[in-house]
Amino acid sequence: MDDERQSHRSPATPRADAADVRRAEPGELRLLPAVELAADALFARAGVALPEQLTDVAELEAAACVLVTGRPPVGFARLDVLDGNAHLEQVSVHPGHVRRGLGTALLGAAVAWARARGFPALTLTTFEDVAWNAPWYRRHGFTDLQHPGPELLEQRRAEVRAGLDGAGRRVVLHLPLHPGA
Repeated sequence: MDDERQSHRSPATPRADAADVRRAEPGELRLLPAVELAADALFARAGVALPEQLTDVAELEAAACVLVTGRPPVGFARLDVLDGNAHLEQVSVHPGHVRRGLGTALLGAAVAWARARGFPALTLTTFEDVAWNAPWYRRHGFTDLQHPGPELLEQRRAEVRAGLDGAGRRVVLHLPLHPGA
């Protein structure tokens, strides 16, 4: 990364006082479904009924990268690769630790991970009308992806089959990571 890029703070760059984010250690993966379950309770409070589905440890082990914050982890980001782009499958922060910049720190680390590996963009799917979903990502520079690739389209079909669209309108967003992307 050149000096100009390092000194430029994009909206997804965490604050200097944000939490330490690191790759998950293998023994920590088993703790993350409980973080996800607690974080999902926030959706119920917002009137969004999520279908019962938890990420299991095998899915986390198969991910391209799992980032965590806290010891033990109180938040995590799971990254995969779809259509040649980094794909942010999930960001979850335990509700007892929200509004402290942890989600922003996890997002910033996910962007840095994807950039360092040369991915042209970071994609994700999220709820359009939940304040800490699409509106939050848009404040961090993400925009609607008009023409998702075949793997991302299959991801959306899987979300429909899992009942996520019944919980609220879903959108596909992306963040270009390199000039011309």
